[in-house]
Amino acid sequence: MEGLLQDLKRCGVLNSNKVYDAMKQVDRSDFTKYNAYDDSPQSISYNATISAPHMHCHALEYLEQYLTEGAHILDVGFGSGYLTVALSKMINDTGIVVGIEHIKELYEFGEKNIQKHHKNLLDSKKIILVNEDGRKGYKTYAPYKVIHVGAAAEEVPKELIDQLDKNGRMFIPVGTYDQWIKVIDKDKNGNISEKKVMGVRYVPLTSKEKQLKGY
Repeated sequence: MEGLLQDLKRCGVLNSNKVYDAMKQVDRSDFTKYNAYDDSPQSISYNATISAPHMHCHALEYLEQYLTEGAHILDVGFGSGYLTVALSKMINDTGIVVGIEHIKELYEFGEKNIQKHHKNLLDSKKIILVNEDGRKGYKTYAPYKVIHVGAAAEEVPKELIDQLDKNGRMFIPVGTYDQWIKVIDKDKNGNISEKKVMGVRYVPLTSKEKQLKGY
């Protein structure tokens, strides 16, 4: 893992010491069977992937200033569970990270991965995993200071905007063929602003039935 992070630093992708320290605590080999330290997405079955490490870097760096101790965080489509744990490490395991995944087999896969070396976070409810439709968010622990979405929505779900806290930030890929990461901010008065930050290619944020069919 150390070698991968050093490579990302040399390439100018990984610039934050806080992100470096968080990712160093989460061994990618716990979350994918093959080519764990390659800077590329890897299939985790069910038409889902674990994102490439450079995308995890981008997500954590764009969210860094909002990842404060005690924060409530929502990770939509947690899949492998890697970023769910990394988000907890960014807040020194002091808040709550809710991971939501709608495919039962992926939910179980991610939970098993987290249990390998971070079972304490599940036991202490610092990480809470739910098997539901992430497009609807999860109201129980809302509002969320940070929302990370790991699949591309055709448009930003209103439920997620509603559950974003004031002075909070969402990192979400949006689009079908032409996809962009959007950073969506909600100010202290509840006003929303958004900015396109990079072109990407993510699997779609869709229904369980469509995902299992591959479209």
